[in-house]
Amino acid sequence: MDPRSQRRLWTRRGWLGRTAWGLAGLSLPMMFPRVSALGYVANERLAVALVGVSGRGEWFVHAIPAIGERVVALCDANQRRAATAFEKFPNAPKFSDFRRMLDTEGRRIDAVVIAVPDHNHAVIANAAIGLGKHVYCEKPLTHDVREARILRRNAARRGVATQMGNQGTATDAFREGVEWIQSGRLGAVKEVYVWKDSGGPGLRPLPPGRGTPPDYLNWDVWLGPAADRPFDEQWLQWHSWRDFATGNLGNWGSHSANMAFMGLYVDALWRDGGEVSPIVVRAEVGSPPAPTHPHWEIVQWRVPARGQMPPVVFRWFNGAGSPGQRDHVEALMGKKLDWGDAGAKKWDDHAGCLIVGERAMIHATGHNSTYVLLPEDAAKALERPPRTLPRHGSHEREWAQACKGGRRPMSHFGYSGPLTEFLMLGNVATLFPERELEYDPISGRIRNDAEADAALFRDYRKGWQLDES
Repeated sequence: MDPRSQRRLWTRRGWLGRTAWGLAGLSLPMMFPRVSALGYVANERLAVALVGVSGRGEWFVHAIPAIGERVVALCDANQRRAATAFEKFPNAPKFSDFRRMLDTEGRRIDAVVIAVPDHNHAVIANAAIGLGKHVYCEKPLTHDVREARILRRNAARRGVATQMGNQGTATDAFREGVEWIQSGRLGAVKEVYVWKDSGGPGLRPLPPGRGTPPDYLNWDVWLGPAADRPFDEQWLQWHSWRDFATGNLGNWGSHSANMAFMGLYVDALWRDGGEVSPIVVRAEVGSPPAPTHPHWEIVQWRVPARGQMPPVVFRWFNGAGSPGQRDHVEALMGKKLDWGDAGAKKWDDHAGCLIVGERAMIHATGHNSTYVLLPEDAAKALERPPRTLPRHGSHEREWAQACKGGRRPMSHFGYSGPLTEFLMLGNVATLFPERELEYDPISGRIRNDAEADAALFRDYRKGWQLDES
């Protein structure tokens, strides 16, 4: 499927038409009565369904019981990979199709955790939200820009508790870093650098697709909204392919850009309240646009002023081949990044960010869960900022408490939706290198390039209908 044809908004017309909360589109807000934390008391245990219990999903097989909640249903399109998790909960119903799980077990489910390949995040989350279920979805929140808008708006209309899985957000260090930025102690921040060392696969031939799906794999559900194609085991290496994966911008940018995005109030640009200047994004790539992600990429976002915050430029570089980027960041920091060839040689800096203020800088590691102030002499003279953000320590527990009526999680979809739009806009830019794209965060459109605007969403295959209303 040509990723440039991505367009339209998903609704569950058809397969969820038989459920109590079929979704016909964003034009029907009255179909979303608020359900937040009805009937819960502080010590009541949530009934949680897990969608995706292998790979990253294995974390939640252990984490949900560890925070005191109940796993009441499990779903994974790959029954072989799910076998160990399935054995752990012998009495819980098991499924290969999340739609069937929601249909048959929906009345018993309070909340849904989603940890599947990126391209299926939005359809599963939207289905659960439409049924009034609280949702925790692994990063990135969605595969495409406009999907993130749909989830943000529908979650708000339904009043459900949500959280995206960029777990560093829960750490004390992350919240301290945000306080340093928002307090103004660093001085005006006009530059942010975010990186990942490994890059993408570069050009790769498409799989021939001559195989037959194994009986333990529900190929239809695994494909989800992606274009139909014959089975090939190479597709299951899904991180290589744009149709299924969001590259390192989704995989690591969701962590590494988080402190700067929150601390600099970039999400404020998404709040309805009048016309705003566009975010201007431009990319350079190390290989031509293709069904795979380039082996190196440089993306720049020019972000307009937000209140008292001045305009700021975010720069992302992915891949050791990104020309000049590592050298420039190291010069600003006054030290080498540890990419296995400097410092402790433990790859401590394989991902991370540098937030450049007029008085001092923050260097945060990949998950933004540790940081240092630079340069050290200047940092010693700075007064610590006041504590303005709550401390929690557990990303999953914070969400579970919100499901029961507690404080809203810090990576709720109202925040992580704009963060995801911002990052996935970078992936769109890598499809159209060297072109400056003007993105309006209020309308969710690229103003100056119809071809790029069409790539903000994909065409979904038959049976997973898309409507834009």
